[in-house]
Amino acid sequence: MVYVYNGLYLINLFQAKLIRIFLFFRYTKVLNGSGEIDNFLLYATRYIAYKRKLSKFGGMAIRDKIYFASDFHLGARPRLAIHERESRIVRWLDSIKADAAELYLMGDVFDFWFEYATVVPKGYIRFLGKLAELADIGIKITLFKGNHDMWMFGYLANELGATIIDNELVIERNGKTFYLHHGDGLGPGDQRYKFLKKIFRSKLCQWLFARLHPNLGIGIAQRWSAHSRIASGGQETFQGEAKEWLVTYAKEVLHHRRYDYFIFGHRHLPLDIALPLGSRYINLGEWINYNTYAIFDGEKLELRKWQG
Repeated sequence: MVYVYNGLYLINLFQAKLIRIFLFFRYTKVLNGSGEIDNFLLYATRYIAYKRKLSKFGGMAIRDKIYFASDFHLGARPRLAIHERESRIVRWLDSIKADAAELYLMGDVFDFWFEYATVVPKGYIRFLGKLAELADIGIKITLFKGNHDMWMFGYLANELGATIIDNELVIERNGKTFYLHHGDGLGPGDQRYKFLKKIFRSKLCQWLFARLHPNLGIGIAQRWSAHSRIASGGQETFQGEAKEWLVTYAKEVLHHRRYDYFIFGHRHLPLDIALPLGSRYINLGEWINYNTYAIFDGEKLELRKWQG
């Protein structure tokens, strides 16, 4: 039983709580008027075991969590660690499938991605297979274009039923508002990249690149990516809130409209910073050094580190 999405999220979350309450009373024998208060702990233990059994065997699982992650950079060097990182991400995805209603992968999932008419970059079989499994059991998947994988077109939407987001996305869940964006090209400075982004995202540039044979085109792109900051293996450091350009951008947005949460990737540094008006800035970090993600349980958002 899957509880999703959008406008129905609050109603379904309430229904999920009702089901929990019903099962609790049913399996503690409170409803039958037996009054066996002394056996409360015994029946509660049986209820917990029953609930775990349901989850294990695909029974009445309550999927009401929303997960956010970014910057897997699958395909990025060092090459020896590529499969290990993919396996780690797959284990994390497997761990959330029991309670996830929605999954937002917020850009740079791949270190490079380009969809030719009949060709996509090889690899990532385990990862894509796991996403397909999540989609097949009803988990809604949303993929953001990042600066490394901005050339997503229709392949993943068709194969996974995923929603592909070009820039920002605003959502509301359970009365909380979220401003979501990969984070590239926002805030002050970095004019060179902002100019290049306009070129790379242009239809003409994409058409010209598609004219290259995949062996040549993908080879050029992979050599380009090999010089990126994530491929160097270094870790980003916090330079103070005043120098965090995405924090500056979020504060500018707040002058026009309030959001409860601003969630970004791109920065490669997990951060949770309080903003004016009770808002919060969350950066999801990356999965080469940090393995961090965020989870929203219907009431609060929490930044976590995957330890599996």
